[in-house]
Amino acid sequence: MSGSADLHRRLWKENADLARASLEHPFVQGLAQGDLDQDAFRRYVAQDAFFLRAFHRAYALAAAKCGPVTPLAILRRVESLMTGVLDELDLHAGYAEELGIDLDRVDPHPATFAYTDFLLRTAWEGEPGEIFASMTPCMRLYAWLGQELEEHDHPGNPYHEWIRTYGSEEFAGLADEMESLLDELAEDTDAVRDAYRYAMVCERDFFSAPLGRGE
Repeated sequence: MSGSADLHRRLWKENADLARASLEHPFVQGLAQGDLDQDAFRRYVAQDAFFLRAFHRAYALAAAKCGPVTPLAILRRVESLMTGVLDELDLHAGYAEELGIDLDRVDPHPATFAYTDFLLRTAWEGEPGEIFASMTPCMRLYAWLGQELEEHDHPGNPYHEWIRTYGSEEFAGLADEMESLLDELAEDTDAVRDAYRYAMVCERDFFSAPLGRGE
């Protein structure tokens, strides 16, 4: 099976500017400081749940694209990542109950729709390596943000659970698994690099949506 060793490290390094922009984004800093407006967080939970459902479908399509001769071990790894998405959706369901959000009636923000449209179009039309390149930034960025924010977190922060979840060893392990699959299934091509970078742009823009920003 083709692949490119340590591709994930090169792509992450090349997109460090976008990772830093997400960390410094007012939404993420609001989570870190604990002063993010609750209505903004409510909008974020709704949009993220909409996104995660599309993300789960993209995993299923990626597994199908891997082909009939794909080693069972790879399919099991993809399945574990899909389970991780369902766990995230359970977390969001808890937030939704607490904040009074109907996750079955979410009107996607343009930034959310642009992201999910990109993911699903790539999953339908792209090769497995390109699909994983489009999905990896979400996992690695959230793990990195969680770890960065956790260094200064405190139990009194109303967003402590969000930070703890994404800063956990369990979530870091899922990000590691995703990057391992990327290395195994993707070649270092322009299409793979473009997919990774555009996903990072979408992540940055996604944090603006709950604040009513379109940049």
